[in-house]
Amino acid sequence: MSPPGADQVNGLVVVDKEAGWTSHDVVARCRRIFGQRRVGHAGTLDPDATGVLLVGLGRTTRLMRFLTALPKTYEAEVVLGTATSTLDASGEVTGTWDMDGVTLADVRRAAEALTGPIEQVPPMVSAVKVGGQRLHALARQGIEVERAPRPVTVHRFDASPTKTPGVFRIDVECSSGTYVRVLAADLGAALGGGAHLQNLRRTRIGSFAAEDARLVDELTPAVVLTPAQALRDLDQVVVPIDVQKLVARGLPLDRVPLGITGAGPWGLVDQGHRLLAVYEATETDRIRPAVVVESAG
Repeated sequence: MSPPGADQVNGLVVVDKEAGWTSHDVVARCRRIFGQRRVGHAGTLDPDATGVLLVGLGRTTRLMRFLTALPKTYEAEVVLGTATSTLDASGEVTGTWDMDGVTLADVRRAAEALTGPIEQVPPMVSAVKVGGQRLHALARQGIEVERAPRPVTVHRFDASPTKTPGVFRIDVECSSGTYVRVLAADLGAALGGGAHLQNLRRTRIGSFAAEDARLVDELTPAVVLTPAQALRDLDQVVVPIDVQKLVARGLPLDRVPLGITGAGPWGLVDQGHRLLAVYEATETDRIRPAVVVESAG
C-alpha cells in the first residue's frame, strides 16, 4: 500500500546508476523512496553500465519523451580481438582475432569513419520490437532475426590508449537511439577483426551531467527538480495570464504574438516559472499542445 501523499511528488531526479542495477530496479526503488506510484525513466541503461539515468515522478512521467530525445555522451573501453554474443563483456565469446598490429592511428581513422550520420543495426539484446516482440526476449530464446538498420548521428567519437594493449578508451557524443556497443563492434570489424565494449558509463543526457547526479541511496525530496527544471533543455516561453487560460484548456495558440520562433517543442511557463504545458509546431503559425501539465478546472 502506498504511503499518504502518494502521487503528490512531481518532478525529476538525476540518478547516477550503479553497476548491477537495471533501470527498472532504479524505478522500483524510487517508488519506495518517494512513496510515488507513477515513476518512469528516460533512456535505458544496461545492468553493467553506470551513469546518468533521468527518472520522472508523478505527472512529470508524461514529459519523459522530451528527455529521451536529448543527445547523450558516453565513455567506455573497446577491447579489440574478441567479439561476444552481446557485443559487450557480459556475453559469450563468438570470435577471436590477432589484432596486435592495430595502432592508435588506425583506431582513430576507423572511429572518424563512424562519425556523423550513419546507420546502425540494433543488437539482439536491445529493447527494439520486431514482429511485436522485443529483441532481447527473442535473444534469450536463442532466436536471431533480421533487423533493419536505423539512422543515428555520432557527433564525436574519440579514441585514446589505455595501459592494456588492445584496449582503447572511447568518448562518444551521439543522438538518441545510438548503441555504443554496436559502435564498438563496427569499429572492430572496420579494423579487420572484431571487438566488444566494456565499462560503459553515460556521463551526460542533454545538460544533465554525471556531476549533477546522485546515487539511488542518496535521493531525497530535496534533490527533486521541478517540471520546468526537468525541461530546461527546451526553449521556454513565459506566457501572460490571458494566454495561460487557453493553455490550461489545451487550445492551439498563434506563435507570432508570443514571439515564439524555431522548430520547438517549447515549454510554456507562467511568471513564476511553473511549467504549464509543452507545445509543438504545426505546418502553420499555430502551435498545438503535446502535454498539458496544469489543466483548467
